[in-house]
Amino acid sequence: MLSKEENTLLTQVGPGTMMGTLLRRYWTPALLSTEVPEPDGPPIRVRLLGEDLVAFRDTDGRVGLFPQACPHRGASLFFGRNEEAGLRCVYHGWKFDTTGACVDMPSEPVESNFKNKVRIGAYPTHESGGVVFTYMGPAETMPAFRDLGTEAIPKDEWRAGKQFTYCNWIQAMEGNIDTSHISWLHQWHELVETPDDGTDTPGYPTNMKSWYLWSQDRAPRLEVQDTEYGFRYAGIRTTPNGHTHVRVTAYIMPYQTIVAGLPVRAGGTTFVPRDDETCWRFSINSGMLNGAFSNVGDAPGATPHNYPYAGPRGAGRMNGVVEREWRPDNDYQIDRSQQKDRLFTGIENFVSQDFMATESMGPVYDRSQEHLGNTDKAIIRMRRLLLQSARDLQNGIEPPATKPAPELARIYSAEKILAPGEDWRTLGTPADATVHEMEKYPLAEAQAPSLG
Repeated sequence: MLSKEENTLLTQVGPGTMMGTLLRRYWTPALLSTEVPEPDGPPIRVRLLGEDLVAFRDTDGRVGLFPQACPHRGASLFFGRNEEAGLRCVYHGWKFDTTGACVDMPSEPVESNFKNKVRIGAYPTHESGGVVFTYMGPAETMPAFRDLGTEAIPKDEWRAGKQFTYCNWIQAMEGNIDTSHISWLHQWHELVETPDDGTDTPGYPTNMKSWYLWSQDRAPRLEVQDTEYGFRYAGIRTTPNGHTHVRVTAYIMPYQTIVAGLPVRAGGTTFVPRDDETCWRFSINSGMLNGAFSNVGDAPGATPHNYPYAGPRGAGRMNGVVEREWRPDNDYQIDRSQQKDRLFTGIENFVSQDFMATESMGPVYDRSQEHLGNTDKAIIRMRRLLLQSARDLQNGIEPPATKPAPELARIYSAEKILAPGEDWRTLGTPADATVHEMEKYPLAEAQAPSLG
């Protein structure tokens, strides 16, 4: 467990907080490209790391990101006019370009040079893969943009989505690096009747066999491997035939998770704090591999009804803000009869089962009350890494995975039944022959849900 002081440090992200200062040293998803689709279109509100901002796409297609308050008298620039390569405040006509420079001040005398002395605190932006990223830290420490595999994607193939989450970003992200919960939260009763398709053998099981294996060993062993960007860890299970099944998930400092997928997965999910109590769950496709290339070895005759879940499952199917039908205010549409006879949770939508678990803890869970076990090793490692990095930064030590930025575009998760003597640490790496084979087919359409 954490102390109350550590929990506060971990979860508070506003200006001047230790964790907020750390997070501002990384490029952060701020909004989707689809939210500001047109030059000179309406500006939109953006809340990010506890700050109220406004975003707009100017006449030349550049995206600006400002504090909402005009530096003149504080009127909201959300109501401003986006025109002629700048955003103009409608209160007195002051106009700012995407760099934050005041380019027109018509309420002042013509001979005045006052506009040359006024700026708004604009944040740099970088658009990639359908996401507008921003850097909110000191200009002198801004690292090069971190390419998670999106830079190679042509604009007409950008796919990205996000979902609103009613809890702190840490507890939302913890669900994605918790491999034991899939043996419980996401189970359904008919799994015990899954026919033997012959893939409980070294190599890649089918999707249905994989789900079945999770249900048969419900207390995985965890091993963690530290990396220059964060860590990878394996959830290790024993199959009914006595083989070793592993699911390898990657954590990239500070926001990104790439959950295990068959046989490998790229892209992943980024958990971006709006403030201390809410966050956005961004799904961003990678240019190397578009989600899990999971049709390897699928059972003949497998049909969608094998997955008894409603709603969009793969990140490749997202392209915009995904509205939630299963929410706290409707109890995630839990069906107690389904819970009794069909689904372990009684909640039909897959990802909403995760939302229920993390949001029902409250907006900011008090981790001083928890009791952690052996299957929480990855969560413990993530917390320690973030807390130590925040403390180190306060003492002048640069954050990990910023300068020089590690190669992030080829970080993959993986899932496999190991051959005797095979090391899980090679899976999803340049030493994995499957990676070389699959990189021949970039942007392959994902077939499976992005699982927790």
